[in-house]
Amino acid sequence: MLNSLQTPLSLIGRVLIALLFIPAGFSKIGGFAGTAGYIASKGVPLPEVAAAIAIAVELGLGLLLLIGLQTRWAALGIALFTVVITFIFHNFWAMPAEMVMQQQQAFFKNIAVVGGLLTIAAWGAGPLSVDARFKG
Repeated sequence: MLNSLQTPLSLIGRVLIALLFIPAGFSKIGGFAGTAGYIASKGVPLPEVAAAIAIAVELGLGLLLLIGLQTRWAALGIALFTVVITFIFHNFWAMPAEMVMQQQQAFFKNIAVVGGLLTIAAWGAGPLSVDARFKG
């Protein structure tokens, strides 16, 4: 039974993961100065460049993931980005006690998202994608 659901489940899973990143990219465009300021507060060098990279990854690669174009590369790029930002922005081990639980949950949620992205990178977008249309 689950085999017959692979096509719609691969589409739904890909869309849901993409929808985590695309709105975040749009919000960073609208609040670019605030985003760069927050990035700077974490000690990241060249915060405006880092914010632009975040927008490109979240919005650009997120849209590729959504439509299923160059899906494996897009998923791999977002996964790498997510691992890096997770260790910078959710370093629960260095937080005051009252922030540990929230940051630890965010950390492991992001790591789980990376797991989903790596699965997409391994198996591809599925039949309902631009990749499949070009391939077939």
